[in-house]
Amino acid sequence: MILRLMIASMLVLASCTNKTEDEKMNSIAEDYVNLALRIGQYDQNYIDAYYGPESWKPIELTEDQKTNFPTSEFLEKADDLIDQLSEIDSAKLDELSKLRYQYLSKQIKSMEGMIFYLSGKEMTFDEESRLLYDATAPSNSVQYYQSILDSLDSELPGEGSIYDRYNNFRNQFVVPVEKLESVFNAALEESRTRTIKYIELPAGENFSVEYVTDKPWGAYNWYQGNYQSLIQVNKSLPIYIDRIIDLASHEGYPGHHVYNLLLEKNLLNEKGWKEFSVYLLYSPHSLIAEGTANFGINIAYPDNERIEFESKFLFPLAGFNPADAEKYYKILRLTEALDFSENEAARNYIDGKFDKAETIDWLKKYSLMSQERAENIVRFIETYRSYIINYNVGKKLIKDFIENSAAAKNKAERWKLFERLLSTPQTPSGLLLK
Repeated sequence: MILRLMIASMLVLASCTNKTEDEKMNSIAEDYVNLALRIGQYDQNYIDAYYGPESWKPIELTEDQKTNFPTSEFLEKADDLIDQLSEIDSAKLDELSKLRYQYLSKQIKSMEGMIFYLSGKEMTFDEESRLLYDATAPSNSVQYYQSILDSLDSELPGEGSIYDRYNNFRNQFVVPVEKLESVFNAALEESRTRTIKYIELPAGENFSVEYVTDKPWGAYNWYQGNYQSLIQVNKSLPIYIDRIIDLASHEGYPGHHVYNLLLEKNLLNEKGWKEFSVYLLYSPHSLIAEGTANFGINIAYPDNERIEFESKFLFPLAGFNPADAEKYYKILRLTEALDFSENEAARNYIDGKFDKAETIDWLKKYSLMSQERAENIVRFIETYRSYIINYNVGKKLIKDFIENSAAAKNKAERWKLFERLLSTPQTPSGLLLK
């Protein structure tokens, strides 16, 4: 009897030992998904999308059950996953599996950060973003932003403050609500046409569009799995003509919709990598997602192609004079560097240096936002906190990676490199090292 038990134990040990490194990661990935879903029971935003086995979904907790957050249990599980990963010999992995290894490592580390946050641990804005997104936002001085505002002074028409002149100028280009759907559909169709010229998409991919109100965001892609998305556009706030291409490309082609379906197709369906059946919103995955979605606009509409398309099609559809497109985008280009001022507002608000009114005032002064828009951004910060860095820090990361490549000046090669970013496991710190 003892001999048989010893032999059985040796066989089990041999079976474990004979597992390939990829098989070990498959086991870790399943535990990773299950832990993520458990954590998601305590924060409704954490699981942005899940399209794995239905049987893996945990039961929904009552509000009373959510008050008893199992910090120690979750940290122990996350630490165990990190320990298991550390035992994998990465030298035995091929290039794609090495990316997977790095991805899982960063995602699990981020998961620990989320556990700390949900347990009530106090973190600064930068500490939180480093833990959750594998990145921090640069800090710029007031003088930096003021110099950008000064450069606008001679370009803006009219009299009065820069704030008033800028908002009066932009308000001439708010898409009428009754024309929003037709203008947006035209942009979606063009963005898809440009994307499928360079990226082969799976048959049947599609999405539906809903127009919603009273949201802290401008638009949202809710990926459904099976190459389907639901795109919601928030029409509570004015939608300027430039936002049409931005939203169509960012949420649709070649942005979130394409990113999600390529990961599902290439990594989940073809490779069987279960970690790509779940999208953790507060994780490094999001910095890559938002970065590729934002820089994807430049990939789809490089140089002057955007102005050419908009002046020919979107401006007339919206009821605007096509001759104004050149001036409109000249002003917008001057304000692009102000995007990072939103990070400063969020950092100071989260760190307790600004109250709500001071944050709104900062956004109005250094981001030139309307009162309504600034209030909505504060609502976004209150909901998603340091997530805000993913848009501009993510875009800069992707932009630098692609433009520093040898293929940067060749359009087809740029698309090829961009598709690789959309189709493979990537991490912010991993791209910085390349």
